[in-house]
Parts: sequence; structure tokens; C-alpha cells
Amino acid sequence: MESTIPKLLKKIAAEYPDLPAQMHKDADEEFQVTTFSQLYRDVKQFAAGLKNHGVVRGDRVGLIADNRKEWFVTDLALHCLGAADVPRGCDSNADEISYILSFSQCRLAVLENARQLEKVIEKKKDLKDLKQIIIMDSDFDTSSTDTGPFKVVGFDTVLKAGEGKTEPIDAEIDLGESDDIATLIYTSGTTGEPKGVMLSHKNFLHQVEHVPDLIMVGPGDRWLSVLPVWHSFERIMQYVALGTASTLCYSKPVGSILLADMQKVRPTWMASVPRIWESVRDGVYRNVNKAGGVKKALFLFFVAVGSTWKTSANLVMGLVPRYRKRIRALDFLLGILPFLLLYPLKALGSVLVFKTIKEKLGGRFVAGISGGGGLPAHVDAFFQAAGILLLEGYGLTESAPVLSLRPQKRPIPGTIGPAFPGTEIKIIGEDGSELGPNKRGVLLARGPQIMKGYYRKDELTAQAIDADGFLNTGDLAVKTHDGEYAIVGRAKDTIVLLGGENIEPSPIEEKLKLSPYISTAVVLGQDRKFLTALILPDIDNVLTWAKDNAVPYADEESLLTGVEVHELLAGEISGLISSKNGFKIFERIVRFTVLPNSFEIGQELSAKQEIKRHVINEIYAKDIKALYS
Repeated sequence: MESTIPKLLKKIAAEYPDLPAQMHKDADEEFQVTTFSQLYRDVKQFAAGLKNHGVVRGDRVGLIADNRKEWFVTDLALHCLGAADVPRGCDSNADEISYILSFSQCRLAVLENARQLEKVIEKKKDLKDLKQIIIMDSDFDTSSTDTGPFKVVGFDTVLKAGEGKTEPIDAEIDLGESDDIATLIYTSGTTGEPKGVMLSHKNFLHQVEHVPDLIMVGPGDRWLSVLPVWHSFERIMQYVALGTASTLCYSKPVGSILLADMQKVRPTWMASVPRIWESVRDGVYRNVNKAGGVKKALFLFFVAVGSTWKTSANLVMGLVPRYRKRIRALDFLLGILPFLLLYPLKALGSVLVFKTIKEKLGGRFVAGISGGGGLPAHVDAFFQAAGILLLEGYGLTESAPVLSLRPQKRPIPGTIGPAFPGTEIKIIGEDGSELGPNKRGVLLARGPQIMKGYYRKDELTAQAIDADGFLNTGDLAVKTHDGEYAIVGRAKDTIVLLGGENIEPSPIEEKLKLSPYISTAVVLGQDRKFLTALILPDIDNVLTWAKDNAVPYADEESLLTGVEVHELLAGEISGLISSKNGFKIFERIVRFTVLPNSFEIGQELSAKQEIKRHVINEIYAKDIKALYS
């Protein structure tokens, strides 16, 4: 494996010059192809243009854009020069963009469009270092647009300026080293202040080298790109596509667009978050329920058959997670009869029912990789029944991101697979000792993909990575006797929704407590579509409000759980957790329930009166289930 990403690009472009590297849509929404030789040419040319604009080794350059071919060109061009990009998506607000550009001391930023420029101009007083801006959109007109105090040029202008000046770029590429920082990806901390994760070329390339050990991907394969590319999950998939000489096909995570693009490009692979797979499943069920009658009955019958057959097949082939020791021969005997008897019906269901689903995925689909949150068991089971392979992976931005992945040849349902090649994983208990199989503890990981640290935050780096180089993931996990892992909860507070959005609950909870009627709030949503909350009301203030508003009630509990108080709290919550107060749409509380009793030390609270989230999830499991039913 080459030592830097540009050196890898140079190698792949030489070996596979005419293979498609990218498929992107033109103005008519038709896919156009860029070969590896063309990509390498554009990257070197744009790097030469950036060099003319003063970008030098060690610089940090803002990159505010969504998935598109120019994003990858920019990313690779910056790496050629030894610079690091500081990425963010177009859905970021002005405060976020201002913070990461300012804290990273960016002198230049590449923005997707005029809207992103407006956000930067809005915060110009806070951006002391930023001097130059490049706009990707080809229709952007600098002569008729207010560019504020910044020197603004178009992407095509910079690209053209580098034409015929690429020879020095070869020397720059040769100077690159594996420990050079490739990117600063900002992720929110527990206080809500973003932390810049420093990821090197080595961090990414270790995964590029070993992903083919786990999945069978190579030249000619196609990846449908739908996740935000500034996230580390989609980022590593882009480099895996490069390293395996496969094709990136740019789409969007919108059902109608995604499925239409699948028909056009016929992908073999797609990396996505659980919400996308759940949406596909829910869409199938909606269509079936709408059809009703015999069609619905047949569908449900064959799903049941497929699920039962797959369960028996897993027993027969030893694809069962062994949290406790199992007798292999007994598993085989339990599974072999239904495996044989149901196979004809399973095959019939594949032709009558599931063939249509596979065709909607393009007809060449090999497998999907699910990450950015836990894959719900019912979603996993449905796709297994349909004969569509989903491989669940696990990781963090701080690990660039892959720490584990179900291998294609031996996918154990309900697990995230074994440790990634070259990676050490251990599970520790509260006393710091390493735990054996079926013991729940905090997952620690060490390997070549672990970040260099948080940019300009040495104290936080020391808290995250111990003296032995182990990253504390903050996730609770258990290990099987065969070395696979399953994530069973979170020791740290960060919530990851099914869409992959990372949310720190503390700022939301603290904002809710500003209401005079809310004493405590616990925000929920791990591996769910949306956030909910458990609300402990301020009883005295609610009683006063009830008296002032002549609200009748039999006792305190009936008042606190009644419709009037629910409406009162709903108004408080929606007013506090709103865009006006800087919260994003996915940070809003969709549903909540009122708990009439206070939390107790030793139960829901620690001795320091801190919320014990994993305990609350167990005690109030019934209430939480009701919020999502």
C-alpha cells in the first residue's frame, strides 16, 4: 500500500487509466463518466491552481460542500500539496462554519455555492485568517455577487489556471508522508463545542489496504455514494473505491432519487446509515399494505418463510453469535430439517416476491454496508429473509472510522463482526480489568487507524486516548467466544440517530431545564429515527400554574400526566428546542412522556447526582418503547 492518498491515486491511474473513477450527473440529470486518468489529470491541475493561490504544505483549507465530483478533486488536490481539508456539509449553519474555519486558522476555503458564501460573509468579523474563497458552482458570477472582504474565484478558473503547470505537483506528491494530516473532521463534544479530529493518510490507508480482506470488491465494482462525504464513514468509502479501482456514483439519500439512480448505474455496493435501509423496508411494506389481499398475504408468508429458513441456515452453517458456548452439532441438528424442508418455498419466494426488490436495487447489488448507528434487528432480519446481504460495521470519527465489520464470507447476524485487521479491541469493566465473552463493558480500541488527536485540544486528546494508545470509544459492548462484538449501549452521552446524526443530549437537556415547569429532562434516541424525552416536571411550579389557570385534578399524579400539563410542556419544549435557539431539525424533541416521580441516588442518579443513562433505559424501557410505537 502506498504511503499517501495521492501516491495511491497515481498508482491506480497508471494501472487502470480507462476505468471509470466517477459517475456524476450533468445538467440533464444524465450520468457522465470520469476515468481514473482524467481524475488524476484534474487533481494535479487543480493542485497547481491551488499552489498559485498560495496553498502550501501544512495548510488547512475549508471545504464546505456536499457530495459531488469537484469535492473529491479538491480533497485529492489538497493532499497532493500536503495540505489538510476542513470539511463540512451545506446544511451547516453560519456559526458552525465560522467556528471550524476560524479555529482551524484557514486562509482559504472552497465553498459549493453562493449560499455558503453568504454564511461566511455573515461571520466575516470572526474570520480573521480567511482571505480567499473558491466557489464550485460553475454558474457563480463574481462580478454580480457581493463577496464581502474576500477574494473570490470560480473552481473552473482555478482548474484552468493550473493547466500546463502540473510538473511541480509530481515533486509535491513525492514529498508526502504517511503521518501527514489529511483532514480535520469536526465532531461535537459533550459541551457542544466541536472538536477537530486529526486524521492522517496512514489512518485512512490502513483501512483501504485491509477492507478487501473482508469484502470482495475490485475493479469494475460500483459504489452508490449517498452519505455526506464530510462524515468519516462516506470518506473512507471514497478512498476504498479509489484503492480498489471501483467507481463512485453520486446520488442522494432520497428514496425516489436513490432508487431511480440504482436503476441507472446498477451499483454493486452502497454504504449507508440504518435509516436508509429501514426506509427501503418500510417502503416495501407500504406498497404491500396498499395492495392488500392475496398479494399482501403471499408477501407476509414468504417473508416468514425466508426468515425461518435463514435462521435455520445460520444454525447449519455456524453463523450464530456464541455469547455462551454452544454445541455445534446440536445447532446443526436443530437447523438441518427446516433448512431442507423450507428451501423449495424459500426459492419460490425469491422468484415471486424478492426478485422484484433486488431488481429495484439495480440487479447487480452485492451487499450494503451499514454504519453510523446500530442496525435494527427487524431491518436486518427482513433483508436476510429477502436474500439481500447487509454487513454491519462499527467505528468512530476518531478511528477514521472502521474498527470492525462483518466479513462478507462469514457474516454473523446481530454483531459488528470481529476486530478490523491490525486492530486490537478489548472490553473493560468498571475496575479497568479486561472482560471475557458475554461480559458487558466499555470498548477500547488500538490500531493504525486511530486519530493523531484533537486539533489544538491536547487535554481532550489525553482523555480519549490512554498512555498505551487505546481509544476509549465510550460504547458498551460484549464479545462472543469466536471474537465478534456487539454494541449494547453507550457509556458516553452522544446519541447517534438512524440517519447517522451525532447529537449531544446535554445542551438540549440544559436548555429544557430553562423552563420553569421542567426540573429534569433525559433526551433519548440512540439508533432511532428521532429524539424523544423523559420529562420530570417542576411540581411546585406546575401546581401554581394549575391553580392560576383553574385546571381541575384529583391528585398530583393525575395532573402531571394529564392532557393539560402535556400541552403546557409541549409548548415549552417546542419553544426552547427550535431553530431560533440554534437547534437543527433533527435535534428537536418529537415526543415526550412525563414521569411523576423524581430520580433517586443509587437508582437513576450516581452519587454525584449525574444521570445514569443506561440504568434509565432499563428502568423506563416500557415508557421508552411507548414513545417509539
